[in-house]
Amino acid sequence: MANAPAAGHALDVLALIARRGEPVPAAAIARDLGLPRSSVYHLLSVLVDRGYVRHLPEERRYGLGIAAYELGSAYQRQAPLERMARGVMDRLAEATGHNAHLAVLHGRDVLYVIEQRAPGRPLLVTDVGVRLPAALTASGMAMLAALPAAQVRALYPDRAALVQRDGRGPSSTTRLRAELQAVRQRGHAVEDGLVTPGLGSVAAAVLDHNDYPVAGVAVTFPQVDVDAATTALLVAAVRKAAASLSTRLGRATR
Repeated sequence: MANAPAAGHALDVLALIARRGEPVPAAAIARDLGLPRSSVYHLLSVLVDRGYVRHLPEERRYGLGIAAYELGSAYQRQAPLERMARGVMDRLAEATGHNAHLAVLHGRDVLYVIEQRAPGRPLLVTDVGVRLPAALTASGMAMLAALPAAQVRALYPDRAALVQRDGRGPSSTTRLRAELQAVRQRGHAVEDGLVTPGLGSVAAAVLDHNDYPVAGVAVTFPQVDVDAATTALLVAAVRKAAASLSTRLGRATR
């Protein structure tokens, strides 16, 4: 509890910089918040170290850092999205008879935020809160395929950034780019027993009004139970669910 006031002051600093909409001098922060300059400089130093604030030494000002952007983006992706997606995912599991899940990108991983199990279907490793390498999952590949090429390069600058499982999965950045291109051409991603042997998945990306992928909708099924015709029906259901969520997020109907 002794650090609670400092935590509150740090949040006050972030809120003030966010309200201004442009970098702010430390002196102005101290004045507007009624804090000693020494305290403000200490708070700014910690916030800069953690990435929530960036220092512009040539201007002697402070602006929001990338960590603050990521925090806001995570909220936009997860909290409202989970609420609006719950019904969609329930209906997807009911319509297909298979487990449905919603995941978001977190760096080079996917984080599963909704897992809707269909009656009689096997438990999955993709439970809520589980992280898996994005390039090994249908949800992850669907989202990666919708990212700008520059961002994909930043996430996967070389083959050392890629993870394989039992010798499977993209083994080079060239191979990853080729697989992402195939996902874009199909309009959906496919995972064939990479996460769990015997289970396959199909997924589509949920896009916001800027066509940025905020989530991936997927259905997972025992491969022995699904033929090509049934897979096509599952793909259609997944793409419909993803399109419904995209529309709710303000993306214009294409």
